[in-house]
Amino acid sequence: MGIDNRLTNAATNHLGAAKEGLGRRTGDRELEREGQGDQAQAKIQDAGEKVKDAAKDIGGNLKDAAAKIKEGFAKH
Repeated sequence: MGIDNRLTNAATNHLGAAKEGLGRRTGDRELEREGQGDQAQAKIQDAGEKVKDAAKDIGGNLKDAAAKIKEGFAKH
């Protein structure tokens, strides 16, 4: 995950927590729910970034495995 995405997601999460807390303290249910939504959005974006990173790792591992198989056949 890129540093820009991490910072954006962290900022969204923290702002959401602040909104939720302020909404709870002031009795503003709409602001509280908006904060919860912001936090959920940040978690979903983090999960998406982790999936993309995992896919990149799988692609790299497949390339490495294919290269090793090719080397094995070239030796025989």
